[in-house]
Amino acid sequence: MIASIKWQVIALYTNGKSDKVYKMSSSKNPPSCIENSLGTPWGLHEVCEKIGEGQPGGMVFEGRSAIGLRYWECSKEKQAKNLITTRILRLVGLEDGVNKGGNVDTYNRYVYIHGTNHENNLGKPASSGCLQVSNTAVLEIFEKVSNGCHLYIHLDNNLK
Repeated sequence: MIASIKWQVIALYTNGKSDKVYKMSSSKNPPSCIENSLGTPWGLHEVCEKIGEGQPGGMVFEGRSAIGLRYWECSKEKQAKNLITTRILRLVGLEDGVNKGGNVDTYNRYVYIHGTNHENNLGKPASSGCLQVSNTAVLEIFEKVSNGCHLYIHLDNNLK
């Protein structure tokens, strides 16, 4: 997979060919690998954990656990927030000092690819560091990739 922060898309590749490109939202803050920056980290990552298999679309996750409610079943206050929905693909950075280790550790920052309850914001920066995609897209991605799949997050890659 390749994600472009500039173009706000994530592309799946098989045998060197792009299978599908999805609109996404990276962080509304500037890209950053630094802890507590709430910026989307760049560089080479790996999917290290897939969470939510068997849960219905729209399920809300907190602390990587399903809360038993889909986002439209939550209170208006909760719905106003950027929720983690449907599926989670947890990421681990693979570049020491860039997105792995110390205060630049993607895994310890809990950066994911996940669904969102604010699909109208896809295509523009809107997250708190994660890569958000539609609930349909995260279901497709979840099915197509396995643990160990690489993701390169690029700052200005043109994938269109």
